[in-house]
Amino acid sequence: MSEQPSPNNKVSTSQVRSLAIIWVVLTVLVGVGTFFGLFWALGGLDGSNADTKTASEMVTDPSTLPVDSVLANEVGSDDTKSVSEPTDTAQVELEPTFTEPPTDIPATPSPEVIPSDTPIAESNDAVPTAQPVEPTVAVPDPTATTAPVVVASSGGFGLGGQVIHGGLLALDKMQAMKMSWVKIQNYDLAGATIEGDINNAHNNGLKILVSIKDNANHNRITAPDYQEQFIQYLERVASLGADAIEVWNEPNLDREWPADQMGGANYTALLKKAYPRIKAANPNTMVISAALSPTGAFSGGCGSIGSVYGCDDKPFLQAMVNAGALNYLDCVGMHYNEGLLPPSATSGDPRGSSQHYTRYFKGMLDTYGAILGGARSICLTEIGYLSGEEWGYLPSAFSWNPSSAINMTVAQHAEYLGQAVSLARQSGNIRLFIIFNVDFAILKTMEDDPQAGYSLIRPNQSCPACSAVSAAMP
Repeated sequence: MSEQPSPNNKVSTSQVRSLAIIWVVLTVLVGVGTFFGLFWALGGLDGSNADTKTASEMVTDPSTLPVDSVLANEVGSDDTKSVSEPTDTAQVELEPTFTEPPTDIPATPSPEVIPSDTPIAESNDAVPTAQPVEPTVAVPDPTATTAPVVVASSGGFGLGGQVIHGGLLALDKMQAMKMSWVKIQNYDLAGATIEGDINNAHNNGLKILVSIKDNANHNRITAPDYQEQFIQYLERVASLGADAIEVWNEPNLDREWPADQMGGANYTALLKKAYPRIKAANPNTMVISAALSPTGAFSGGCGSIGSVYGCDDKPFLQAMVNAGALNYLDCVGMHYNEGLLPPSATSGDPRGSSQHYTRYFKGMLDTYGAILGGARSICLTEIGYLSGEEWGYLPSAFSWNPSSAINMTVAQHAEYLGQAVSLARQSGNIRLFIIFNVDFAILKTMEDDPQAGYSLIRPNQSCPACSAVSAAMP
């Protein structure tokens, strides 16, 4: 008789499930234990060394430091070193990989117009010690390999006149002469009437040039804090709608610029700061460089004559070009206000140094044109002829004609202005022609600075030059 298994010896389903779970758990535990055993046997993860090295490199790598910190380390002030230099331990640890910053951090290269082969005598013409403040709105500099070449007559020919204030006392006569521009001069940065002046010009169909200087603070013009104040005012004038701004006035004389900072490169440094800021405030505002005082009194360079220090305008302008000024202006300012002869004359001036270019209107145009080489147009921000006929005399400093106490008659004054307008229009490189002046004789008399003698409107309210100027315009 065969033996039958007892029902109590059967393996239930729940028992099989429990055994499987126990087997899986044991297998996982053995596997994990084996993995960690091998991992730690091979050295494991040394996290502290890696973290320390990374932090040290971030602190001492010059490429990650702010520019101010790098500059401070180069200057080497004790106060700065105590904050920014790593400890001796960190220095030793990182010596093999530490890259020393260069001794001189090169400035961003400025675009330059290729200088002429002939060196120009300049006196104390280094760029100011203070570094230019970067513009609030980033404006990329043109590259040095693509110096701008602008058609000389860009913008056409504009005729205008300087007025004694923005009230336009002789608007009817300006319109009769076909003037489309008016110039006013700011002598400080208060600008109490500037918005009204701009609006009044525009409301009467005129574009406006604002020439900006600051008589009381001219010796501060190279100070960084004052330059920032000055440029902020330029921004304001541009934002109010000025069609053109002349940045300062005659910086080649010490009555307008500090003697120990005078020179074309130093003036260019101011232009380099001002130009992008003006354009950011109003891209349509034309930026004109400060017209220089036309003079050959300083023997082709800079120097003193008695108590007056200054520079001849020709080498000053050449130094501006060499320093890259043409990249930071739209038009080159020029003054011509000492002529005694018709503007077509090239010889015969009755004064000494009769062959000097400043004696002649054409000589001025040719001299400036040769320096600029067609790269920028000329803006005559002052051109005038001086007659003292109505007064019968001129102050001695302005009585230039040895054969006449009044320099020229009012009829000659009118004739020469009309001819000058015609020549300027024909030249092709004159963008703006501002007659100095329209109306000063209405409010001024003959003074030590005889501005009334230049006036188109004469003391008796007549305007002999109006018809001559109008006839020269299309």
